[in-house]
Amino acid sequence: MESARGTIIRLTKLSDTSLIILWMSEEEGLLKTVAKGARRPKSAFAGRLDLFVDAGFQWSRSRSSDLHGLREVAVTDYREPLRGNYRDSVVAAYFGQLLEMVLELNHAEPEIFALLQRGLAYLTEEGGSRKAVLHFEKEVARLLGLGDGAQRGILNAYGKLPASREHCLDLFT
Repeated sequence: MESARGTIIRLTKLSDTSLIILWMSEEEGLLKTVAKGARRPKSAFAGRLDLFVDAGFQWSRSRSSDLHGLREVAVTDYREPLRGNYRDSVVAAYFGQLLEMVLELNHAEPEIFALLQRGLAYLTEEGGSRKAVLHFEKEVARLLGLGDGAQRGILNAYGKLPASREHCLDLFT
């Protein structure tokens, strides 16, 4: 069993009782885990798996796929303010979608993990803004070595930006 610290950036229903959790972790970068039975009311995961939750977790590496087994979760920060504000939730989700688009699974990126932590902390304390979105993009591009023109650099390297970007920026006009 392996341990990591991370933030949940996406939850996907796998079955009537299970979830796929996409983590951004300091030790592994983007990591997909499956939480079997997590949607059951009496699950050991009940109340612990939600978007933007920061937690220590234990998981078992799969030998045959990129979907690893989640064993335990110890929440360190629920980030309640993010879920209480639609605008901030949209911006936080965009941050996660951008990272999912530009990063490989199971490849540690500690500087980008730290950037996500700072970005979510900023949203929690100050709230979302157009400037915060553009700064996050610029920093992702810089850390990936794509140059100073964040939007252009990401577009040139990946061919697109997440579709939610336009809606995210429209919230601030």
